[in-house]
Amino acid sequence: MSEVLSTPKKTENLVEVHQLKKYFPVQKSFLDQFLAGRVDYVRAVDGVSFTIRRGEAFGLAGESGSGKSTIGRLVIGLEKPTAGQVLFDGIDLASLDAESLRRLRARMQVIFQDPMASLNPRMSLGEAVMAGLKIHFPESADSHRETAMKVMERVGLTPPQFFFNKFPHQISGGQRQRVVIARALVTHPELVLADEPIAMADVSVRALLLDLMVQLKREYNLTYLFITHDLATAKYICDRIGILYLGKLVEVGELREVYAHPLHPYTQALMAAVPVPNPHERRTMPMPEGEIPNPIHPPSGCRFHPRCPYARAECSTVEPEQRELRPGHWVACHFAEQFMG
Repeated sequence: MSEVLSTPKKTENLVEVHQLKKYFPVQKSFLDQFLAGRVDYVRAVDGVSFTIRRGEAFGLAGESGSGKSTIGRLVIGLEKPTAGQVLFDGIDLASLDAESLRRLRARMQVIFQDPMASLNPRMSLGEAVMAGLKIHFPESADSHRETAMKVMERVGLTPPQFFFNKFPHQISGGQRQRVVIARALVTHPELVLADEPIAMADVSVRALLLDLMVQLKREYNLTYLFITHDLATAKYICDRIGILYLGKLVEVGELREVYAHPLHPYTQALMAAVPVPNPHERRTMPMPEGEIPNPIHPPSGCRFHPRCPYARAECSTVEPEQRELRPGHWVACHFAEQFMG
């Protein structure tokens, strides 16, 4: 098994997700469950399929509660799927035992949203960066400090000797985010899950962090799964993008193609919500009313139809299938042709 995990198959797709589902049971008292006669589930992810090619940055965008972070956790094996399959370099994560999955984790790492929550306040920055090396490469303990300091210097924590023995509360928010990036890169992973990686950073340093991630992607030949609610951020770093709504992938394609020709009303609404630095330009598209529906009892048919300004009778009864309406551009909408213009 170790040989299988350490030898990449070099297929075009590093990650393949097939009909992925994740349902979380709703916590109820015994009496409530008995009276209801059933167990209710939060349908966080409900039949999602996509691929991530080697060396690309694939983005997942959508409102809070759309299932982005749950998909990310499923892709790297932090959650077990209710149904469906996740293949990493041809390896079915569900088929691995705990030890095999632990060994595979050196090849997939995470950049978390909140560095203060993901860094141990009692652990120095150097120890935090070295933690992955100690777990995955204990045989090279003599070189751990040197490796960690090189990565810290590369992400802009210079001089690394100054930062190595400091603690998270002693540095700025932007510097903490660089520590989290260094910790993710120290094992030389192939896949990096970036879950809202700049959301907690000051506006003044967000562009610097994004530029750093783009540079590191080229230098280390990284593959990103980039999760965001900000389409302006995705535009800066992603090669392809998938739009999620209530656990469903409603549109996916090359980023420039999706931005230039959004075919799903929800994607159009997200695009219209991006601020434009011109006070004279006003939105012309009606914004969807209300909030994202309850994932315990999602709407029938197209899940966006209660908020869609173009919804028709068919939308409330028939669930739309993914269709390729432009090369590499897939959309789940019964009437997307009207937007092809």
